[in-house]
Amino acid sequence: MTGDASLIDHYRDMTPADLVLVCGVFGNITDSDIEGTIGACNQLCKTGGTVIWTRNRAAPDRVPMICDWFGEQGFELQWLSEPGAGYGVGVHRFAGTPRLLRTGTRLFEFVGYDVLRQRETAQSG
Repeated sequence: MTGDASLIDHYRDMTPADLVLVCGVFGNITDSDIEGTIGACNQLCKTGGTVIWTRNRAAPDRVPMICDWFGEQGFELQWLSEPGAGYGVGVHRFAGTPRLLRTGTRLFEFVGYDVLRQRETAQSG
């Protein structure tokens, strides 16, 4: 399939899934969109399904917060790369009951790493 990954409707015929990959996304979207995307993963995964995600470890390191958000949505941490690795890779298993897919939902708006870094620099300076 070729399409906008942020539109949940594209996943309609593939859910609930055994495996959901959210790679190359969390470092390019806002914190609120990260949280919202994680919140929608319980619509994408079946019980026992796995989400594998990535996020850079640049300051401020969002990886611990991402793990907390997955935990709040019924996901159990299975594996997490070490902080010193320079990158974040997480594996979470869904222990809850899948929710119905909320069609018409946009999961995130792709902002881009460079734009996010500029915003963070401006806010801290």
